[in-house]
Amino acid sequence: MSEPAERASHFIDQIVEADAASGKWGVWPAQEGARAGKPRVHTRFPPEPNGYLHIGHAKSICLNFGLAERSGGKFNLRFDDTNPTKEEQEYVDAIIRDVKWLGAEFDPAKGACGGGLFFASNYFGQMYAYAEELVKKGRAYVCELSADEVSKRRGTPQTPATSPFRDRPVEESLKLLAGMRAGKHPNGAMTVRAKIDLASPNFNLRDPVMYRIVHEPHHNTGDAWSMYPMYDWAHGLEDSLEGITHSVCTLEFENHRPLYDWFIDAINEGRGEGSAWGPRIHHPQQIEFAKLRPTYTVLSKRNLLKMVESGIVKGWDDPRMPTISALRRRGFTPESIRAFCDDVGVTRAESIIDIGRLENAAREHLNKAAPRRMAVLRPVKVVITNWKDGGDEARVEWMDAVNNPEDAAAGSRRVPFTKELFIERDDFMEAPPKKFFRLAPGAEVRLRYAYWVTCTGIVKDAAGEIAEIHCTYDPRTRGGNDPPPGPDGKSRKVKGTIHWVSASHAARAEVRLFDRLFNAEEPGKASGDYTTDLNPRSLEVVSAYIEPALAEPGDGEPEWADGIRRYQFERLGYFCVDSESRPGALVFNRTVTLKDAWAKEAAKQ
Repeated sequence: MSEPAERASHFIDQIVEADAASGKWGVWPAQEGARAGKPRVHTRFPPEPNGYLHIGHAKSICLNFGLAERSGGKFNLRFDDTNPTKEEQEYVDAIIRDVKWLGAEFDPAKGACGGGLFFASNYFGQMYAYAEELVKKGRAYVCELSADEVSKRRGTPQTPATSPFRDRPVEESLKLLAGMRAGKHPNGAMTVRAKIDLASPNFNLRDPVMYRIVHEPHHNTGDAWSMYPMYDWAHGLEDSLEGITHSVCTLEFENHRPLYDWFIDAINEGRGEGSAWGPRIHHPQQIEFAKLRPTYTVLSKRNLLKMVESGIVKGWDDPRMPTISALRRRGFTPESIRAFCDDVGVTRAESIIDIGRLENAAREHLNKAAPRRMAVLRPVKVVITNWKDGGDEARVEWMDAVNNPEDAAAGSRRVPFTKELFIERDDFMEAPPKKFFRLAPGAEVRLRYAYWVTCTGIVKDAAGEIAEIHCTYDPRTRGGNDPPPGPDGKSRKVKGTIHWVSASHAARAEVRLFDRLFNAEEPGKASGDYTTDLNPRSLEVVSAYIEPALAEPGDGEPEWADGIRRYQFERLGYFCVDSESRPGALVFNRTVTLKDAWAKEAAKQ
């Protein structure tokens, strides 16, 4: 995962650097090869496999991987798979694919920072042993209150919570715990709770639930368990078992940090050299940062799932979604997403980030990397009426077109030019206003890479719509060059250049013009219902004509690592080939327009 040459250091960088300088976490042992002797920095990305990753997760992935990469440390991908009722293998597979696509390689065999792939469910046995230990130490107990009863007894800031089972004998709790493990009790019959402080002003410490009974098969462990750890109990232990040094998470977990610390401290109580409990376990350092909150976007997994299930979008990878899978399908590159994450920075200040910064990151990268092609989305036919003056009226002339003006090594391609062409309907006006520099009756424009043409007439259909535009061409302007001066020594000038495709050579393609899914900066803020802010124009599908070079890969195209072919359609925007595209049935998705049209609209308000 490469980074900008000049990158601003953030506060977590500074913490990691200070820890390395002080030797807080020691150094990597000799068996670690090239990293042996260097200060230990070990990070992780710990998603729950209950949905697809979104752009907010991308920030965390880039942050955690970047910390490990810059320090010569390790980065783990670990699934917090503690809730079998909401987790699916589909999500596991999608998350692995997305993390790798972003460039955060966790496989030790493939990346220098790879720490490995892990699952919380692989630690269930050890977590259970820790829970049993806390019961034996009098630090946990089995409670038979239902979830509703626990909620009712939660108390207030002035009133402590209560549980009639808090002081039950250790042996009784151990017997019930064993019964839970054996699957003898129904869902909701009892829980394991930590014995902390029922009057704590931090409600997370009011004897939180550590285990609940859930008779559901698990994607990884099958039917081996019928009691599952709560997220708060499992999270810190996973970091401990993997030797994570810097446990980086978002600010909503700041109030949970005392609980995570309590769990580790309670397990370590009485532990040490020669102790019957065993050695002390590793205690990671938790650091919180502000999550990414982009405008015009909903990131709640619950709401994203609702949009998928209700048919508002066509799956988790619908290109209008904020998921990493959707952004990839829409044509965003991992480089652009990483650049965006670096641009927004890492702080503890909650703020809303303009989604236009992500779109601009895509424009900046694709401008450098994407080859240029011509496509006409809303076609109208142009007939060159004097084409026969240059030779055979059926002839084809091949024009040299630059593949990428940002990359001279990309070379050029040959584009066919014929008597009949297609141009964009918006590039012609029968009665143009002032400063309209495209085609109009009597007006002259440059056809990109080809000739100058002048409109001499139009043909309308029965409905009064323009069916054909008749033009003459100037053969002296081949390649779009200026014509020689006239007898008076003056040269003609044109201000407009438009794109085109040959009518007889163009291929047909479906082009999906994606836009933002919501038309409000903060969906649902005004009404309380995010669906009221859905953008009815978030998708427009057109049948376009495209130049032949778009039909299949050709010379001058880059080798995209993910295999997704991306282009700049000249004057229109950046597009990519969709996963549903097939030979003879091509489909392109618009990634972003050439310019930020939303910023222009915002400026008007």
